Amino acid sequence: MKKSKKTLMHALSAAVLLSLSSASFADLVMNASGGTQRASMSWSTDDASQLLNGDVSISNEGEAPSPPGSVTYLSTPPSKSYSTTNVAPVQRSVQITDTNRYLNQPSVSARAALVMDANTGEVLYSKNTNTALPIASITKLMTAVVTADARLNMSEDITLQSIDFAGAGGKNSSSTLKVGDTMNRAEMLLLALMKSENPAAAALARTYPGGRPAFVAAMNAKARQLGMHSTYYTESTGLDPRNVSSARDLGILVSASSQYGLIRQFSTTAHYDFNLGYRVLKSNNTNAMVRNGGWNINISKTGYINEAGRCVVMHTTVNSRPAVVVLLGASTSQSRTNDATNLLNWVSNLPKRI
Repeated sequence: MKKSKKTLMHALSAAVLLSLSSASFADLVMNASGGTQRASMSWSTDDASQLLNGDVSISNEGEAPSPPGSVTYLSTPPSKSYSTTNVAPVQRSVQITDTNRYLNQPSVSARAALVMDANTGEVLYSKNTNTALPIASITKLMTAVVTADARLNMSEDITLQSIDFAGAGGKNSSSTLKVGDTMNRAEMLLLALMKSENPAAAALARTYPGGRPAFVAAMNAKARQLGMHSTYYTESTGLDPRNVSSARDLGILVSASSQYGLIRQFSTTAHYDFNLGYRVLKSNNTNAMVRNGGWNINISKTGYINEAGRCVVMHTTVNSRPAVVVLLGASTSQSRTNDATNLLNWVSNLPKRI
């Protein structure tokens, strides 16, 4: 259902929010002038809660992938369809069943790997799934969950400070962002998930109630709540190699994250142009499989630091089977993509669930 820019600019009441079946979460917090000015309106707690509780949900099953295209303000990614619901994400831990009963499993070069049926928790493929390893920017998926759970004002402007560029674990935070850049919280979250911008993830933690210590505590508390017992976080970006998890734990996190509409949309946006007023930041998704549009990917997050190697987690729908894919410690980006492609091709040839 196509909405005009004028309609979008005034769509802040609960009733209107529920009727916007084609507008992305980021779109709703933009000024309808095209993004060159900051949105002056603020959201009520109820308004924000409705979207963060999943009022805009995404249904991809059985949908052919659309060709990737650049997205600017007030433009919805074309590869998604939307339905309106009023159901909050169900917080539950996934009961993983490790069977390894499938033959002809592909060879995977990554240090650890997991493929899991997202509906049943059945492990279809496993390699070193219980080993705790550095997870790099896969961390940002938990950063997104904690941000969403807090139900903060997503149209609130956040200005990047020098501390957001300080990095972690002795690493510098390389970025195309600059100190003084101002975006709202929704844009910061989109940058953190899609483009894996470290300063954006750092700013989300800094502006959380209680600051970074409270944010990191919430990350670890959420991990315990979900049953992620091999997981520990020290900061929100993934630059610190002390952020560790197992492939098994990350399978749980991906399943939980798939219940959040804005995380599904933000993590799988292929391209987005951020208009900062004085410059446009053209951004691409860090996952080539999302950019290329060849697979039905519902959740995506990549990661890399030297200690972690190349990592990726995805929630996909293959042959009508919702599946979670986790790869940790691949040697190169191409190796990571090859491993993921081989696993998805293998899953596509498995017998369909009855």
